[in-house]
Amino acid sequence: MATTSAPTAPPQVRAEEKKVKRSEGWSRRAPLMPALVFAIIVTQLPFLLTLWYSLQSWNLVRPGSEQFVGLQNYVDVFSDSTFRSTALNTIVLTGGCVVIALLLGLGLAVLLDREFAGRGVVRTLLITPFLIMPVAGALLWKYMMFDPVYGIINFVLAPFGAGETDWVTTFPLGSVIVALVWQWTPFMMLLLLAGLQAQPKDVLEAAQVDGATRWRTFVFVTLPHLRRYIELAVLLGAIYIVNTFDQIYMMTQGGPGTASANLPFYIYQRAFLGFDVGQAAAMGVVVVVGTIIVSTLALRLIFKSFEVEES
Repeated sequence: MATTSAPTAPPQVRAEEKKVKRSEGWSRRAPLMPALVFAIIVTQLPFLLTLWYSLQSWNLVRPGSEQFVGLQNYVDVFSDSTFRSTALNTIVLTGGCVVIALLLGLGLAVLLDREFAGRGVVRTLLITPFLIMPVAGALLWKYMMFDPVYGIINFVLAPFGAGETDWVTTFPLGSVIVALVWQWTPFMMLLLLAGLQAQPKDVLEAAQVDGATRWRTFVFVTLPHLRRYIELAVLLGAIYIVNTFDQIYMMTQGGPGTASANLPFYIYQRAFLGFDVGQAAAMGVVVVVGTIIVSTLALRLIFKSFEVEES
């Protein structure tokens, strides 16, 4: 039995169709070109300049010291014990803030997902820390909460014999983590609350009909639904918190020593206090590359979870 194939368009017609599609594609992309050019000028050109500086040995307090040294700055960076300690501080600071803020945000989101009188007012009050400027929040925690003489924390702990602790000096990294958790918990709460409110109610009702307890419903139904929201919260929170500078500068100045310094603050010290442009640029490149690698892996996990759920 003979089969007939669909008629094919002449080559000229196909060429014209391709031109039309190409012109339509450029017409859609044209309005975005100014923004793309601006983004390239603002982000990529400075990064290329940073790459060039990272290959130079240049100290601003020594005129004429600029010379090409190749990858020597990167060798010095990875052999720098202070860089390794601040990298560890960055991991502890970022991981601790993200995990604690995520858990607190999840608890608050579960509470706000229920109907009660004054829920709108409570939600607004809980969002307030995220709306405060980082510098103002850091000063608030340093002088109103952690102050050894007039701080509220020592006032509350005084009856228990712990009212004379200088928290910022004794626990510098922990003090910064507390201030960051206070600021970023509302962000986590909003993301997870959006996930909870997007959960189908018929699924929860079916779990109740099947006799599942609230805890089992939360563990086996709600948490799997919140997976993509949790992954997104962790990714965005880590990207923002890893760049923390304000709280460290205002609360501890990176001290004592480098006990509370993270990589951005240490790069600032090398660039603007030590005036070592080459070393600071090399550290910046290393941090950017590391952040890109971690973000790419995290994005792949998120996209994979979306593909699995859609299939």
